[in-house]
Amino acid sequence: MSRNWEVAEWLDERQERYVQMANEIWGFAEVALAETKSCALQAEFLEGEGFTVTRNVGDLPTAFMAEWGSGGPVIGFLGEYDALATLSQKAEPDQSPVTSGAPGHGCGHNLLGTASLAAAHALKAWLEMSGNEGTVRYYGCPAEEIGAGKVFMARAGAFDDLDACFTWHPGATNTAWAGSSLAIDHIRFRFFGKTAHAAASPELGRSALDAVELTNIGVNYLREHVMESARIHYVITNGGGQPNVVPEEAEVWYYVRAPERADLEPITERVRAIARGAEMMTETRLEEHDFHGLHNYLPNGVLTDLMVNVMNEVEPLEFTDEEQAFAARVLEGYPEATRRASVRALQLPPDAPDDALLSDVYLPEDAGKTVSGSTDVAEASWVAPTAQIRTTCFAAGTPGHSWGITACGGMSIGHKGMLHAAKIMAVSAAELVNSPDLIEQAKAEHHEVTGGKPYSAPVPDGAAPPKPQWKNAD
Repeated sequence: MSRNWEVAEWLDERQERYVQMANEIWGFAEVALAETKSCALQAEFLEGEGFTVTRNVGDLPTAFMAEWGSGGPVIGFLGEYDALATLSQKAEPDQSPVTSGAPGHGCGHNLLGTASLAAAHALKAWLEMSGNEGTVRYYGCPAEEIGAGKVFMARAGAFDDLDACFTWHPGATNTAWAGSSLAIDHIRFRFFGKTAHAAASPELGRSALDAVELTNIGVNYLREHVMESARIHYVITNGGGQPNVVPEEAEVWYYVRAPERADLEPITERVRAIARGAEMMTETRLEEHDFHGLHNYLPNGVLTDLMVNVMNEVEPLEFTDEEQAFAARVLEGYPEATRRASVRALQLPPDAPDDALLSDVYLPEDAGKTVSGSTDVAEASWVAPTAQIRTTCFAAGTPGHSWGITACGGMSIGHKGMLHAAKIMAVSAAELVNSPDLIEQAKAEHHEVTGGKPYSAPVPDGAAPPKPQWKNAD
C-alpha cells in the first residue's frame, strides 16, 4: 500500500499551532468534568476551521463533537483534556509545582486531545485536497480519569455510526495497545445518621461514619472471595466534622474492577449488599450516588495492525541530547525501585536501549492480556472498531500519574511525541479512506468479538452524569 505521507507533511507545516494549543491546555490544568477552558479552546478552533460543532454531548457540559464532510467512511478521533488533582508541576526536570496542591497534566491529556484534534484537522485537509468522500469527527471527551466521559457520550449514541475510531495515549515507548483493560464500576455510598454529643449523649446518635467503616470492613472480608484478577479500592470522601460530634453524614467512594462486565457485576452487587447491611446495623439511611461503569477495552486487530505498520514507516522520533538529559534528570527524582518497576511494566525486549527517551518502535507485547487499569475508550470500542497507540512523551521509568509526566508534557519531549501520534493517526485514517475492504475487515472482526450484540451503556436508566469532584486552581 502507498501511504499518504502528504498528511504528515501538512501537520509538520502547522505544528506550532498544535504545540501552542497543548501548552494552553497544560496551563489550564482543569480536572475531570470542569474542563471549561480546554473544551472551549478546542471547539472554537475547529469551528473556525469549518467543522460543525455539537456541544453538551451526553449532557456533559465539557463534551463536544466536531464534524466535517459527508458520506462514508465516517472516521472518528477521540480526544481528552482532563488533568489530575495535586499534580501541578513546572516544565522543569526537578519536582517543583507551579502552585502547590493544584492540578496538573500528570497523564498527558493536554497532548492526547491536541494530537487527536490535529489528526482530525489533517484528515479534513486531505479529504479536501484529494477530493475523496468521507466524514471526519473529533470528539472532545471529558473526565477520562474518573471514567465518566465516553460512557455518557456512548449512551447518547455519539459513536453509533462510526466506521472506525482512532485514539492514542502519551507513553514511554512507541507501540500499540493490543490488549484489554479491566471493566469498572464507580459508586459512592452516602450515609445519613443522627448527630449527637459524642461524650454527653452518644446513645442519641446514629453515626454515618460507623456505617462507612462497617462497609469498608465488610468489603475487606469480601476480598478473600472474589476472583484473583478483581480489584476493589476506595477512599472516604467525608468522614464527619470533629470527634465530639457523632457524624450525621459520611461518604465512601468505591471502584470495583474485573476483566469483563460479566465478572464484575456480581462483585459490585455484593459490595452494594454490604453497604445495605451497614445501613441496617447502624440504623442510618443509605443513598447511592454517581453510579456508572465501563466495559473492558476491545482492541481491533485490523486497525491496530494498520497503525503499527504506519508507525514503522513514518519518519522516526528523534530526541536531542538536551532532551535526553532533561528526561534523565526527571528520573533522578524517583526512587530506583520505582524506576525499575515502571520499566518492567513496559515489557521491553532484552536488547532495548537504556536511554531515558526511547525512539524505537516496539511490537505490542500485550495481545491477549488484560492490563490492571481501566479506560473509557472501552465504550467506543464496544460500539465501533477502535485502535489506539502510544508514543514516547516522557522518560522510560517515570511512574504513571506523577509530576515527571506533567513536566515532560509541558515541553518539547511531550510535543514531539504528540505530533508523532497525530501523524500516525492521520495517515492511518487516510489509508482507510482509500481501502474500503480494510474497513469491512475491521467491522467483521468487531462483529465477531462483540457477538453482534447492540451496545448497552453500563449506566442506570435516567442517571445524570456526575458533578466535578475536585476544584481547579484559581
